[in-house]
This record gives sequence, structure tokens and C-alpha cells, in this order.
Amino acid sequence: MSTQRETYLRIHPHDNVLVALQDLPQGTVVAFDGQTFALVDKIAAKHKFAINELPVGKEIYMYGVLVGKASATISQGGLLTTENVHHAAEGFHLGERKLQWHQPDTGNFEGKTFMGYHRADGSVGTGNYWIVVPLVFCENRNINVLKEALVDKLGYKKAKSYEGDVEQLMELYQAGKSVEEILNADILASEDKPNSKRLFKNIDGIKFLNHSMGCGGTREDSDTLCGLIAGYITHPNVAGATILSLGCQHAQVSILQNEIAKRDANFNKPLVVLEQQKVGTESELLKQALKQTFAGLVKANETARQPAPLSKLCVGLECGGSDGFSGISANPALGYLSDLLVTMGGSVILSEFPELCGVEQELSDRCIDVDTANRFMQLMTTYNARAEADGSGFYANPSPGNIRDGLITDAIKSAGAAKKGGTSPVTAVLDYPEKVTKPGLNLLCTPGSDVESTTAEVGAGANIVLFTTGLGTPTGNPVTPVIKLSTNTAMFERMPDIIDINCGTIIEGAETIQQAGERILDYVIKVASGEAEPKSVKLGQDDFIPWKRGVSL
Repeated sequence: MSTQRETYLRIHPHDNVLVALQDLPQGTVVAFDGQTFALVDKIAAKHKFAINELPVGKEIYMYGVLVGKASATISQGGLLTTENVHHAAEGFHLGERKLQWHQPDTGNFEGKTFMGYHRADGSVGTGNYWIVVPLVFCENRNINVLKEALVDKLGYKKAKSYEGDVEQLMELYQAGKSVEEILNADILASEDKPNSKRLFKNIDGIKFLNHSMGCGGTREDSDTLCGLIAGYITHPNVAGATILSLGCQHAQVSILQNEIAKRDANFNKPLVVLEQQKVGTESELLKQALKQTFAGLVKANETARQPAPLSKLCVGLECGGSDGFSGISANPALGYLSDLLVTMGGSVILSEFPELCGVEQELSDRCIDVDTANRFMQLMTTYNARAEADGSGFYANPSPGNIRDGLITDAIKSAGAAKKGGTSPVTAVLDYPEKVTKPGLNLLCTPGSDVESTTAEVGAGANIVLFTTGLGTPTGNPVTPVIKLSTNTAMFERMPDIIDINCGTIIEGAETIQQAGERILDYVIKVASGEAEPKSVKLGQDDFIPWKRGVSL
């Protein structure tokens, strides 16, 4: 895309629809590709309209791929909607390897490093966290008790509190104010309370990863939960861990230990594992947990930030609350950043397999060898078949918000989402909850559900997550900084408390995709070094949702 301000755009030369870059009134005259026509409908920004008449059954192309078919005749200049378009995507098969790609110029980042926490296995963390995790939901209450005991006293309580707001409401009620008067009252913003001084200067936080799994479900779910928790324990951003087990659940300590050994055969981080049915009373369990966790924190605090090459970055690529601009602003900007990192020897993770529907052929052709391509296609086919069997295939992925903002079929959404992965070869295909072991572009099988997918990406080793959104979504991760990028300026200005970077500049013609990608990478380096704090970290958005391998799109 050029930096010239446009009002509509054809993304790929083979596309037979245009995207409105701003609201276009009915009757607007469009001059495109040697012809002139008037819009027969009002076209809201982010939505698509036909370049030529599309009769029933006509294939619709965006991003150069099949994204749907006309279910009713769409006039030239007519709006594409869920009423006149239905989902369609090309089939896929094992093709020839297409591994040639143009590596971007990385001169602006030559010799740059970030300040990270070096681990014995050679990985480098962008943070230094202690995690406290239950092996089964029965221990969630004990986890919460530990949180109440540790967080504030050790200096990790987040600054923002709304207790003052509640006190003001109480005063109004006690003064005899009516409900209407209370609702119309001006509540003075509570002052931020400064964080108490941290006892451990090199520990960035103590995080508590509650969940609802570990027993009562399938053995597959409990086993993968152990794998996910092992991914967090061995994660470069994690200094050590406290694990609470009840004792009788499916997710046994022995399974967790085997999963840790798979990921790090020489694991040597501080690890506290306590089983309530062996220890006895709840009081004794908590006392031991507090003492042993404190001792582990003392040890973990000995590690300080040191310079590390950018090749030690492993970036998770995520999107949520996507809109019609996602695939032409923030996502391709991340794609360029991905290519930069891969060129420099780093790793990137592209996940959300339901949102790769329609681009399977391109991605499988980019896999480095036949076995890798076959694994990708097998995972896509099996996942979709499992969803179809329960009446909700990949075609059901777009949310009402996606549809409202122009992503009316899964293939339209997917073709734009895949842009986050750039153009480099696929070096590995991973199934949840496997860990990244190779540099380059990794494909990780996860749902499109953003919190489940982000949780999985971090479990796979992402030490930074870049999260694009067009509608705005408040989410983060307990141990990995999640950087939010807006696809449009209006949303960035409306929700500045949760968004870090605006990519609407691309839509407005003020910045190229390449310029935005480099700007994002500059910020990533600051975050990785502890010099900048993303909004998700400031707000304590510590979302952790393990994926149950049933149908979650």
C-alpha cells in the first residue's frame, strides 16, 4: 500500500471486490480499472463491494484467494453481506515446496540487543516471574490464599484501585440519595496508589494461574494441561514455580515431571511441589508453600538482566476482536516484523488454526519438507472434522463483532489473519501444547479463541506476544508481555488505556507497512528489556485459559 490517502482498495490484483477505507455514501462514483460506476448501497468503512456484478454461485476473491460465493446476485457497486455471500474456500493437497522468499533489509537492527534473563537451557526471558499453579481446580482456593498473602506484602500489587469509588457510592447511599441520584452522581477518579517497594528487585512478579481443569474431564485434557503447565515452568520468562496438587486427580505430579523433562532434560529452576493429601491440614500446606516459595524467590532474585541478541526473541502472533482493516494494516505490519525476526534468527509463532482456513495450500507449500506439510494438513483436517461433527466447523468462526465490521466469512477473516506470519518458510508445525525448538516461522495448532490461543503460544515459548485488534479487547498473559496493536486510529483513540500501538496510520497513508513493522520492533525491544511496560502489564491482565481439546473455535 502506498502512503497516499485512498478511499477504497483492492488488496490483490486477482480480487473482484474492493474494501472501503472510509464510509462511502450510496451513489458515490467509483473510478477503478478503466471503468466508472456508482455505489448502489452505502458502504461502511471496512466493508466490501463488488467491482462487477456477481451472479449467484460466483466465486469471490480477496487477498488473491477464494473467500466465498455469491448466494444472491450482487450488483456492481453492491455491498457484500451475510445475506448475499456464504463461506467458501479452496481445497488443499500436498504440493511442491515453495521456499523462496525475499528477506527484508535488517540494517536498522544490526548489532541491536535486548536486556534479558539468561537461562541454563540457552533461552532468554523478557521477564522474571515466579508462578503458582494448581494441578487441579480443587486447589484454586489455596492458590488464592497464597496470592492474598504474598502479592501486596512483597510489593507486586497493581497501583489502580476502585475501592475509593465504592466508598463514594456508600457515602451517597448513607446520605439518603436515591438510585437515580447515585447513577447521575459524579464519581471522582480514585488516585493511584503507589506500589510498595519490591523486596526482590530482580523478580518482576508473582503470578497465580487458576484454571478449571485437572480432573473430571478426559485424560487427554488432563495430560495436555500437564504439558501446558510444564511449558510455563520451563518458559524463559519464569524463574521458578510453586505447584499445588490435591493428590487423587487425573493430572498427576508424575505426568507433570515427565512433561518438564521433555522440554528441558537438565531442568534446574527452583520448583516447589506440594500435595495436600500427603501434607495433611490446609494450614500446614499453606505454611510449607509460603516458606518454600519465599526461599525459591530468594534464589530466583540472583538472576539479573544481561544483553542478548534479537535472535533470542520468540514472538507469538495473535489477534482478537478483528475487523475489516486487520488484514490490511496491523496484521501485515506484524508479517513484516515476522520476516525481520526470522531473517535475524529469531522465532515467531502463528496459531489459531480455524483462522488459517482458506490459506492452507499456501502455508503447506511453504513448509520446509513434506513431513511438515503433511502434519499441518492433517491437523487442519482433523480439527475441522471434529468441529463439523459437533455442528460448528471453521465456517462458524467469525463472531458477531467480526461480521459487523466486515469479516462476513471465515475465509475473509482467515486470509487477513494469516498475514501476521509474513512470507518466510514454515520451519515447524506444532500440536498443542508442544514447545518451539526451531527458529523461524512455527505453526501451532490452537483455537481461534484469543485467550486460549495466547495461553498456548506462551506455553510454547513465546517471550513476547503481539496482539492485533480492530474492535478492542482487554486481555494479557501472566508471564509474557502482550503488546496490543490497533488496526484503526478511531479505536486507538477510543481505548487508549488498553492499546499500545496504532497501525491505523497505514490506512490513513501516513506510514507504510514496512515503516510500521520497524516501529513495532523498536517497541518490542524496549519491552523485552524492561524499559517499557505494555498496557496489559500495567492493568494486570493475567488471563490464563487452557484449551480443552473439544470444540473451541
